[in-house]
Formats: sequence, structure tokens, C-alpha cells
Amino acid sequence: MFSRIALFLATNLAVLFLAGIVMSLLGVNPNQMGGLLVMAALFGFGGSLVSLLMSKWMAKRATGAQVITQPRNETERWLLATVQRQARAAGIGMPEVAVYDAPEINAFATGANRNNALVAVSTGLLRNMRAEEAEAVLGHEVAHVANGDMVTMALLQGVLNTFVIVLARVVGGVVDSYLSGNREGNGGRGLAYYAVVMVLEMVFGLFATMIAMWFSRHREFRADAGGARLAGREKMIAALERLSLNHGQSTLPAQVEAFGIAGGMGQGLRRLFLSHPPLPERIAALRASTEV
Repeated sequence: MFSRIALFLATNLAVLFLAGIVMSLLGVNPNQMGGLLVMAALFGFGGSLVSLLMSKWMAKRATGAQVITQPRNETERWLLATVQRQARAAGIGMPEVAVYDAPEINAFATGANRNNALVAVSTGLLRNMRAEEAEAVLGHEVAHVANGDMVTMALLQGVLNTFVIVLARVVGGVVDSYLSGNREGNGGRGLAYYAVVMVLEMVFGLFATMIAMWFSRHREFRADAGGARLAGREKMIAALERLSLNHGQSTLPAQVEAFGIAGGMGQGLRRLFLSHPPLPERIAALRASTEV
């Protein structure tokens, strides 16, 4: 919990520091920024934190995932026992375990609390993966939970959202003042301000997405390493190789797709917007790793 609070404070300080640099470069009066920073933080962090708090409910509703409360067959008993063993080894509370109906091989984890998370697997995974491969996938998702990836991603997205809001409006105000000949900003906002802010929010938003996806890809390598520690390196490699053979378009909804096991197809600029590294790179990283 302390590390999460420290990260939250650090992200807010980063926004203030970067906003201060931008204001200095553009000659903006810092006294005019208090309300904007408050508004930007409320909108920037509000949406991401609300989504985080509702993530389990939203994921269950979007995928139709059915939480296993009483195992109905040997497969469900194995799922619960495997996740329980891995959660204990990772030092987290037992997550809810669910199955959702989807043809592709996939799984995801979500939740605002590492001791009260959700790990869900697709029916396609249960049909098409061997037990040792599925065990590694479960380890990957448990590692996501243990690493606190859901909270970290929400905080990072909050920082990026806040900075996009602040920077777009600061630059928009400077452009509007220049075009109107009112550099002191006493004459109200013109149409140029709203047009520039709208365009800049889209442009800066693209850069913010690239940053978030870069972190998401980095996080996948860490989760693969965590899955290798919990289930075994060769099992994790075998699971990724199985995914590469059966890879198809994910049917996971957007709010949990970044936390699925599958993903990472694209060339050129599209790679910058991928939430997952390409599977061959993930397999190569595991083979080269000396930590597991």
C-alpha cells in the first residue's frame, strides 16, 4: 500500500513539474494555473481511477465471465487449485477465478486490489492448451496481479490524461492570445482557442497512448518472467509458442484487452500502439533471461 501511495504522489509531482516547465517556456503566469491543474487532475485521474475501481464488475459484464464458486468438474477444480497455489507463492490473496466463452486462446486479470483480483480464462484456452501451458498462462496473469500492474496503469493513464489536458489548454491559450493580440489574456477566449485545444488534445493524446502502450509492453515481459517463475520457464515458453500457432483477433473488450495474455501483431508505426510485444520477442526474452 505504501508503494502505491508513493507512486500516486510521485505521478502528481511529475505533472506539476512538467507543467511548470511548459509555463516557463511559454511565459504563462503560474497564478492562472491553479484552477486548470485542479480541473485537469479531476478529469485526468477521475476516469482512470473509476475504471480501475469498477474493473472487475465491468470485465465480468463485458465478457460474460462466470466466477467459479463451486467447481462443477475436474477442470474447474484444477483451475482453482492452480491459481490458489500460484497466488500463495506470489504473496497475494486468492483471486476470483472465472471462465468466459470465447473461441480464442486468451486469459486476463483485473482488479483494483492485489488481494481481491479476478483471473479469467477463455473456453478456447481450456479446449486448446495442454495443462502445463494453461498453468503458465495462469502464472502470467497472477504475476500481473502481484506486480500491481492494474493500479500502475491507472496511475500512469491519470498522469498522461492530466498532462494532455493541461498542455493543450496552455498552448491553446498562448495561440489564442497571439492571434487576438491580447497577450495578457484579459479579453476572454476566442474560437481559435477551442479549435486549437481540440486538435492538440487529439495530437497529445496520441503521444500519451504511445507512452502508455510502451509501458504496457514492458509490463508484459515482466509478467512473462513472473509466469516462468511460478510455473516454469519451459512451460511459459510452450504457452507463448502455442499462442503464436493459434493466434487470432482478440474478442476481449477494450477495458481488459491490455491485461490479456495474447496480443502483439503489427508492423511499422502500428507497433507503437500495441499493448503487447510480438510473441517471438517475448519468447526470445524468456530464452535469454537468466532470472528464471
